[in-house]
Amino acid sequence: MTDNELIFEAMDRTRKSGRRSALATVVSVGGSAYRREGSKMLVDEEENIIGMISGGCLEGDVAEIAKSVIESGQPILKTYDLDEDLVWGLGLGCPGTVKIYIEPVEPVTR
Repeated sequence: MTDNELIFEAMDRTRKSGRRSALATVVSVGGSAYRREGSKMLVDEEENIIGMISGGCLEGDVAEIAKSVIESGQPILKTYDLDEDLVWGLGLGCPGTVKIYIEPVEPVTR
């Protein structure tokens, strides 16, 4: 099963369980990045995270943004400029620009 198939399966389970969630999708990459366009991560209202959108350097921040998307119901397009020298002073080795679209996923209503 592919990464995206696992995400969609988790999203289906989350929706059917009545939990709200947010889906983060890499929509644009410029320069170097660990993951490419189409990579996804699902965050539910209980802060469960499934999938990865980077090599670990963006997941925490995206999960925080996802919580606000879940609460507001409004999608966000977040741009990360990953200058190798500037990324939180860690020199993470992923110098590029990554745009991530974070959208709400509503539970199934009966």
